[in-house]
Amino acid sequence: MVRIGAKASLFVSISLSVALLTTPTHAQTCAPLRGVNLAGAEFGEALPGTFGTDYTYPSKETIKHFADLGAGIIRLPFAWPRLQRELYAPLDREELSRLKETVNAIHAEGMVLLLDPHDYARYKGQVVGSSAVPNAAFADFWRRLTEEFGGDDRTILSLTNEPYDMEARQWLRAANAAIAAIRQAGSRQLILVPGIHYTGAHSWQSDWPGGNNGRIMRGVVDPADNFAYDVHQYLDEDFSGRNLRCPRSKDALQALQRMTRWLDRYDKRAFLGEFGAAKTPKCLSGLVSMASYLNGQPERWIGWTAWAAGDWWPENDPLSLQPYSDGREQEQMLALKPYMRCEASAGSTTKPSSKATGLPMDLGFESLRR
Repeated sequence: MVRIGAKASLFVSISLSVALLTTPTHAQTCAPLRGVNLAGAEFGEALPGTFGTDYTYPSKETIKHFADLGAGIIRLPFAWPRLQRELYAPLDREELSRLKETVNAIHAEGMVLLLDPHDYARYKGQVVGSSAVPNAAFADFWRRLTEEFGGDDRTILSLTNEPYDMEARQWLRAANAAIAAIRQAGSRQLILVPGIHYTGAHSWQSDWPGGNNGRIMRGVVDPADNFAYDVHQYLDEDFSGRNLRCPRSKDALQALQRMTRWLDRYDKRAFLGEFGAAKTPKCLSGLVSMASYLNGQPERWIGWTAWAAGDWWPENDPLSLQPYSDGREQEQMLALKPYMRCEASAGSTTKPSSKATGLPMDLGFESLRR
């Protein structure tokens, strides 16, 4: 959720040893997919903007760095209008080439890719499902994107990032149109579907203006029955990720627990596409609690990607996971690393099935647990 413009100059002193936070105290199960967001391709207000000036894609060095740390999945945000310059138009070949080069680099490191059009269910500021951006245009974009990436089971398709200020039923109709287009294009890949209200786990079952995700988003229709809900959860006072303190870290964990009960009730799956916090001891403790909890729920939680790293992410940004310029890891990355590299206990029976992961087992999925 937090963009490049959300900078802070406050340096937070860390009085708690990260080593004490990051050593799991018991044998763990593992969420099948664990990794990070690599931001940059969605940066900048100019659309389409200039590559290398307004936005960038993660470098091979950054991709390899997180693979070496144990990431099994990269969520890759990018901007829809850069890839498709006008509605219903062919995809821009130059931008598509940059995207494919990045996808190939991620796969070359043995990681799964999560494609994330990071546009908040909007196209150039206009809401999907409106007269300006009809559901047919959204479906057309996804048909074209599926024609490029639909044959790759190592790639997960996330419909959009954090829809907001729209009716839940309007978003549901748009989501179902996109899913239908993806399936009609021949793909059986795993699809992630967010809810409205920034798809917060804490508000998933709340009666907000626009509708209740917990009721309305049960109407997702997928002919292949291979989708999961994409939810996000931050730990600060308003759950936005824009604040330095984490007074609601316990509430954030409880939100994930409530979400799990909802998933159990309706036999659904979810993915935590964004979570993050600053470097204070309470924030780091909250991040560890969330990652540990999700790793213990592999039947309902496909996995998680922490927010955020990327070559242009300022090293002094409060939520940055990008290494410091001197090579040191950010405190959040040190806290999450043991959970990202999580390995099931020797006697565990939680080996993921194809239903649990959305990926075929013959990909050597176990090798992602570095």
